[in-house]
Amino acid sequence: MSFGLASKWTLIEDNLFAIESADNRDNQLATNDAFSEKWKAFSREQIEDQEKLFEFQKEWFLELYGYESEVALEEHLGNCEVILDAGCGLGYKAAWFAKLAPHATVIAIDYSDAVIVAHDRYKKEYPNVVFAKGDIANTQLGNETVSFSVCDQVIMHTENPRETLNELARITKSNGKVLCYWYRKKALPRELLDDYFRANTAKLSSEKHWKLSEEVLALGKMLSELKVEATFPDLPSLGIKGGNMNLQRFIYWNFIKCFWNEELGYATSLSTNFDWYSPVNAKRFSKDEVFADLKTASLEVDFFHDEEACYSGRFVKSRNV
Repeated sequence: MSFGLASKWTLIEDNLFAIESADNRDNQLATNDAFSEKWKAFSREQIEDQEKLFEFQKEWFLELYGYESEVALEEHLGNCEVILDAGCGLGYKAAWFAKLAPHATVIAIDYSDAVIVAHDRYKKEYPNVVFAKGDIANTQLGNETVSFSVCDQVIMHTENPRETLNELARITKSNGKVLCYWYRKKALPRELLDDYFRANTAKLSSEKHWKLSEEVLALGKMLSELKVEATFPDLPSLGIKGGNMNLQRFIYWNFIKCFWNEELGYATSLSTNFDWYSPVNAKRFSKDEVFADLKTASLEVDFFHDEEACYSGRFVKSRNV
């Protein structure tokens, strides 16, 4: 290893490490367990469903971070020596980066056991990927180690997202890029219900979390299959944005997350609902909060994306840090 404080990375087996930075706070441990359960279950599902999800996520990644095509991303990665996938899950994005930038070292870190699944799946095909189980808010990497840091759909699941963003900025080289995604705050009824669910499901067993996920999936599927389209009114006092949309989408954005996507299939839809209701740490952000955290981390906007689900963007580390 040659990534700064490598002495705190313990080799488990070829290209798989454990980082000496464990966060023992209860909420983070419970969140880690939830994602370990999610990714292990999803890794047992049909490969066809997984590949559909991976391709969907890659296309969305390009949109979220302002790349016109995979070629544009490949060109950007061509100048990167070290690429970080912070919160790598099953590792498909780390493998993607490794394929697009075979000259680079890709570091894939996850706090859950998903990183072990990722390692077992990709270790032979992509020897330029280094996998590590540990805390992305305390990577034990040296200052300005990484050329290109990606934290896609993960930062809100960390104990302190601002501290995590500061860590990503610390390890990224001056003029290097940090890509990040934040859950966006929704309408007031949805926020209240989400908080209620999270407070009251924190101690549920894994089996009961999957049962809850099945129930809200069934609701989403039923609403979608009604094929009801309507022009809904704005309710600004409740933060509800109206307009012409499907009934399932109106309820989904404003009242309860009940995800269903026929193209992605049952397993992915179920996993997506589990992903929402099981983690204890799942902060949502306003745009002002996102920009305040970027300022604290001395990250400047290179590209910013804003949609109903999230905020995301590509940010440059200031030379003055």
